[in-house]
Amino acid sequence: MNRDHQDWTQPEPIWRENCTIDSFDPLTEDVTTDVLVVGGGITGITTAYLLTKAGKQVTLVEADELVNGTTGHTTAKVTAQHGLIYHEFRKHFGDEDASLYYQAQMGALRLMEELIDEHSIECDWVKEDANLFATTKQGAIKLEKEYDAYLYLDIPGALTEALPFDMEATKALQMKDQARFHPVKYLAVLVKELKEMGCAIYEQTTATDVKEEDCIYVSTNNHHTITCDKLISCSHFPFYDGKGFYFSRMYAERSYLMAIEPEKEIPEGMYVSIDEPKRTVRTAEYNGKPILLVGGESHKTGEGVDTSFHYKIIEEFAAETFGIKRKLAQWSAQDLTTLDKVPYIGPITRRNKNVFIATGFRKWGMTNGTLAAQLISDYVLGEESLFHELFKPSRFKTDPSMKQFLSQNFDVANHLIDGKLELVADRPERLRKGEGKVIQWRGERAGAFKDDDGQLYMVDTTCTHMGCEVEWNGAERSWDCPCHGSRFSFDGSVMEGPADQPLPDLSQELMPLDEHNHEGQEDQLEESE
Repeated sequence: MNRDHQDWTQPEPIWRENCTIDSFDPLTEDVTTDVLVVGGGITGITTAYLLTKAGKQVTLVEADELVNGTTGHTTAKVTAQHGLIYHEFRKHFGDEDASLYYQAQMGALRLMEELIDEHSIECDWVKEDANLFATTKQGAIKLEKEYDAYLYLDIPGALTEALPFDMEATKALQMKDQARFHPVKYLAVLVKELKEMGCAIYEQTTATDVKEEDCIYVSTNNHHTITCDKLISCSHFPFYDGKGFYFSRMYAERSYLMAIEPEKEIPEGMYVSIDEPKRTVRTAEYNGKPILLVGGESHKTGEGVDTSFHYKIIEEFAAETFGIKRKLAQWSAQDLTTLDKVPYIGPITRRNKNVFIATGFRKWGMTNGTLAAQLISDYVLGEESLFHELFKPSRFKTDPSMKQFLSQNFDVANHLIDGKLELVADRPERLRKGEGKVIQWRGERAGAFKDDDGQLYMVDTTCTHMGCEVEWNGAERSWDCPCHGSRFSFDGSVMEGPADQPLPDLSQELMPLDEHNHEGQEDQLEESE
C-alpha cells in the first residue's frame, strides 16, 4: 500500500506497511489435535509457539487474517506501566499481588526480548522509559502516590517536573527500561517458526460452537469440526463463554491513534496523560524515518459523539503540540477491561480444566498477551506458576469487583431500555454517499449506510447478542453495541464479539437497482414512508 496516494482518513494502521506475514488457507476438513488455539494475534501466536516448541500438536485458527485484529491496531508499547494502577492494587489486593503484577509484566517483556535475540528478529525493538504525566494539581498528587507505590514495590522509576515536548505538566512519573517495537515484524518471524515446527494454521476459519464431552468438539463456519483435548480462546472477547458470563464482567472501550511526521523535534520515550482528556505519545519508525504516534479520546464502545470527531481532536492536539508536516495514517482499537482491571487468564470456569481464556487486557495487550501465553502454556503442560492465582478468571474481589459489576450492568440495562424507546426521525433517502445513521424504516428503528457508489445497505439495529440497539460508528463504518462491545460491519456481518450472528439484513426489502441509476430505490424509499 502506498500511503502517498491513499486517503489518509481511512482507519488503517501503519504496521502492515511494507511488511508481509505468511497467509494460510481456510480449514477444508475435519481435524484432530492436542491443543486448539483460537485467535491469531500476539496471544494466540505466542501460545501456539510455546506449546508447539514444548512438543504439543497444536492447531491455530483465525477468523480473519493473522495479526489483523487488536494486535494489528495496537500502539505497540511493551511496558509494565499500565496507567495509575500500583497504588490502587496495593490498596485493593495487597502488596504481594501488586508486586506479582509488576513481576509478571516484566517477565513478559523479558520473554519477548529473548525471542527476539534467539531468532534475530528485526522488529524496531527499542528500550525506552515509559512516562505518566499530569496536567493538574490533583493529577500531580496522584502521581506522587503512585511513585510511593513504586518505591515500596521496588519498581525502578523517577518523579520529574517537566516533559521533553511543548506541553505543560505538573508532574511526570517515569518507569525505567520499558520498550516499543513493530508487532507485525515480530510476529511474522514467530509464524514462520510455527510453520517450520509443524503447527497447523488456518485463516478465514471462525470457531462457532463448542461441545464438551469425552473430547472437545469445536465447530467452524465452514462446516468442519476440530477435535481437541485442550481449547484456548485468544480471540480478544472469548468466542465461547462456557457459563463464565464474561459479557457481564467486562466492558469495551475504543481509542484512536494517528501517525504523523512532526515539524518539531521528536521526544524520546513513551508518554500517557492521567488527566482528561487522555493523550498518548510515542515515537516509531516509518520508512526509515522517526515519526510520532499520537492518540487518546477513549470512550465506551457505541457511546459518545460521531467517532470521526475524535480523530479531529487528536489532529488538533498533535498540530498544536508537535506541528504536523505530514499525516501518515490513523486507526482505532477496541479494548476490554475487567471488573478489577486485572486480565482474565486461565481456566474458563473454576471446574473446567480443559478450556482456557485470555481476555481483558485493558489497552496493554503486548505484555498481557505474552504473559497469557506463558501462563496458559504452564496450565496445559501441568506446570505451576506464581501468577496463576492472581490472573485466574474465576476470582471475584468484593472491592472493586462488586461496584464495577453493578455499575456496568446498570449501564447495560439503561442502554437496553433507552434504545428501545428512542424516537427516530431520519429517513434513508436523506443519506449522502459515505454516510450511515439510524433511520426509521416502515415504522421501526433500522440502520442504513449508503456507500460511495450510492448503494444502500440496511440492517436491523438490534444486537444479536442480547438485544441492545447498536449505534453507527462513522470513522470505521461499523455498527457498535454500547452494552457489551459487539461490532458489525456496515452490511451487518460480525466484526467483534461477543455477538456471533450478523445483524439481520433488511436490504432485500429494496428493489434491485439498475447499476447506473438509483432513482428506483429513492422512489421506493419515498413510498415506504
